Order: sequence, then structure tokens, then C-alpha cells
Amino acid sequence: MIQSGTDPHEAMLREALGDLTSGVDLTGFEIVRLLRAVGNQVAQEAASAQAGPGMSGARWHLLLRLYVEEQRGKTAGLPPGYLSRCQDVTKNTISVLLRALEDQGWIERTLDPDDRRRFRIRLTPAGRELIRTTAPSRLAHLNALVGELGAEERTHLVRLLKKLHRSLTDRAAARATPGVGQL
Repeated sequence: MIQSGTDPHEAMLREALGDLTSGVDLTGFEIVRLLRAVGNQVAQEAASAQAGPGMSGARWHLLLRLYVEEQRGKTAGLPPGYLSRCQDVTKNTISVLLRALEDQGWIERTLDPDDRRRFRIRLTPAGRELIRTTAPSRLAHLNALVGELGAEERTHLVRLLKKLHRSLTDRAAARATPGVGQL
């Protein structure tokens, strides 16, 4: 059951959906709506802790991915397709992000020595330094965003979100595999 909020738009939406759905449980709708709203608010808040001009959350996370992979020994760079999958964005989106980061001097694009039709993406020294210097304050800022939740609540929320993420990932994989889930 969805609890009533103080937002009149929310109450109007809930009432209209109740009329349309003839008693169907609206919990899934409410969870997805709140996830979207919270995601938008977090993105806006994270943007306020940018690491410099033109540093969106998506760009920072991409630099962080490159940094972590580099620390794990992948110093030759990573293919854009791999980064696209890791960041859960389209190939077009990753291209736009990479172009912007390259223009800012935080990454470099080199030809793959094994297949000269492909590129490898690596951090530049400036990109590496940017992550090193901004990570502590950025992570502290993100922790402050969830500061109203106690430690146990944060742990429980992470566990629930991971479970939901796995479920959605499994559903997407089943749709993408012909014959799976079909009789």
C-alpha cells in the first residue's frame, strides 16, 4: 500500500492511477517513481560537488573506472565498448563522454596494437591526478547525501538495491536470450 505524501501532485497521481487500475497494487510504480526522483536529486547534488568545469557525475565515474582498472593492472587502456558496458550506457553516450574527457586532457585514445581498427582509452597524468585529488571530497559529499540514514539503514538499503538490480539484470538477460522464459 502506498502511503499518502504531502505533495498534492503525488496525491492526484495516486488517485488517478487508482481509478485506472481497479485495485492493482501500485507499490511497484511508487518504488520506480521514487528511484527516478531520488536518482535525479542525487545527480543534481553530485553535480554541485564537481571536480571542475565540465565534470559531470558520468564523466567522473568514467575516470574513476579507468583509474580502478589501471590499479588492477590494465595499463594498456580499455576498449570503449567495455567502458560502455561497465558504465551501463550506449556506445553513442560513451563516445560523447570520451570525446569530452579527451578534449579536457583527462584521457587519451590510442590505437590497439593488436587490432589497429580499435582504440584503447587510458588516463592521462592529469586525469589520474584529478581522480586522486577529488575522490576524498567527492565521496564525503556523497556520504553526506545519505547522512540522514543510520549505518544499519544504509546497509539494508544497499542490500535491497543490489537485489533489485540483480533482478532487473536477470530480466534483461532473459529477454535478450532467445527461447529463455518462452514455452
